[in-house]
Amino acid sequence: MANVIRRSLTREGFATDVAPDGDDALMKASAVDYDAIVLDVMLPGRSGFDVCRIMRERGVWSPVLMLTARDAVPDRVAGLDSGADDYLVKPFALAELLARLRSLMRRGRPERPTILQVGDLRLDPATREVHRAEELIELSAKEFALLEALMRRCGEVLTRLDLIEQAWDIAYETRSNVVDVYIRRLRLKIDRPYGLSTLETIRGIGYRLSAGT
Repeated sequence: MANVIRRSLTREGFATDVAPDGDDALMKASAVDYDAIVLDVMLPGRSGFDVCRIMRERGVWSPVLMLTARDAVPDRVAGLDSGADDYLVKPFALAELLARLRSLMRRGRPERPTILQVGDLRLDPATREVHRAEELIELSAKEFALLEALMRRCGEVLTRLDLIEQAWDIAYETRSNVVDVYIRRLRLKIDRPYGLSTLETIRGIGYRLSAGT
């Protein structure tokens, strides 16, 4: 499959490297500033989940399209939690893979703005840390991306499509309930332990982050 994808990308004019296993993938991703990375979950050695997580920990922000044979919501969540930007289930059409890659590359790497603050909730994109008052809150990569999108547009109502576009990709399966899953998880971390309700559901529209009280 790797050779088929490489040939297709080459025909489209892309320069392409292939990593035979997880360790080689990590080495290449750390050494080369790739425009995008196609990452299979079932790699020899380290899994694609582990490779993506370690890449992000090392500050490698090339967009990642993850390939997997598993389509259950927990598997999609695991892939996105590890830091992937989009998700494609096998078997897939090469035309769709190419379209998703082009979309990821148009989006580019996310800018890392200065520290964002809403009430006593503080997010630092440079260190990827979130604090409520002085308490550190541990978030997954996608939880962090969703919270950043909400904080950057504090007070505005963001639709599920808005959040998918910010934290995943516009080509992501919009019928999935994965956004709702992550919103519930965010509430459990940034609101419930503090007796707050800053992450609001606007019925029939989407979600909004407010300063709260």
